[in-house]
Amino acid sequence: MKASVRKGGDGVSQAKREQFREAESVLVYVGLDLVGDATMKLPFVYALRRAFPKARLTWLAGKGKSAFAHQMAAFADGVLDEIVEDAGIGSRRAELVGRKPLSGRSFDVVIDTQRRALATLILRRIPHRRFVSAAAGFLFSDARPRRGDRPRSVAGQLAQLLDLACGYSQAWSGGVPVPTDAARDAATLLPDGARYVGFAPGAGNPVKCWPLPRYVELARALAAEGRVPVFLLGPSEAAMVEPIRAALPAALLPLQAVAETTPELTVALAARMEAAVANDCGAGHLIAASGCPMLSLFGPTSPDKFAPCASRLAVIRAQTWGRDAMEAIPLAAVLAAARGLLNGDAA
Repeated sequence: MKASVRKGGDGVSQAKREQFREAESVLVYVGLDLVGDATMKLPFVYALRRAFPKARLTWLAGKGKSAFAHQMAAFADGVLDEIVEDAGIGSRRAELVGRKPLSGRSFDVVIDTQRRALATLILRRIPHRRFVSAAAGFLFSDARPRRGDRPRSVAGQLAQLLDLACGYSQAWSGGVPVPTDAARDAATLLPDGARYVGFAPGAGNPVKCWPLPRYVELARALAAEGRVPVFLLGPSEAAMVEPIRAALPAALLPLQAVAETTPELTVALAARMEAAVANDCGAGHLIAASGCPMLSLFGPTSPDKFAPCASRLAVIRAQTWGRDAMEAIPLAAVLAAARGLLNGDAA
């Protein structure tokens, strides 16, 4: 009698699942990770660890630094086993011959997160059992998605690579683990007993910012309904501090109460909020990583590509009102969407 084969809901056999879960070594290649890049990759990093619980995870920054070794190191601790920076891998045609990259090392799985064919061909020379890459339409990949299945968002593209590397679909749960020290500091800054709603009115590029006076009016309206406004302002938003304090004396600015602003503290603070509103910015991705429901405001940039990977996400685009400029987004629309999130409406 032929033995039965157990399969999950996605049609992958239990034996195949276990085969991948038993992988002992996984290499992930990135060109480099600036802080903004790393914040978008946070859900991927934790999903990677869940997918390969027994593997040694090596994060290879072939062309520069990785924030996971510096500003974002607290999130990589205990998740990534090795971070290699400035590896000098993936740029030169000369790397296609002669000594192989990472000479003497091999991996069960290699995941290439970039799409430049030259770098992909160089990486493919590293001894491996399974190689996954979206370069040249997955031409060099050992696994490929169904035709036409090409997510536009950065998060979706990373999720697809991981699914192909594992052989089955992964669940991307919201809420990354928060380091103990950051969680304790956040509980001191935002004590139990209040209903907090967050706001991240800054962005690396001013054209991505919804006008600050509208953030203030939004916060005032939600405060009148019993919420405590919390503004997450980094060093680059220093000019916003006094206008917010003058207009909203009851608002909290917790990052201005600490000696050093860290990504993990931002995540820990967001985890204590009922919901948050943010521009397309790094703080928005950190808020999303906390598992906090969020409303993301977009103008000249595309949510199809840059929307944060939140557990519950609502998106408002300026183009709905016929323009790319953020000031086209009316206060009434944002207030209605924020109330929807706070009331638990489906996003």
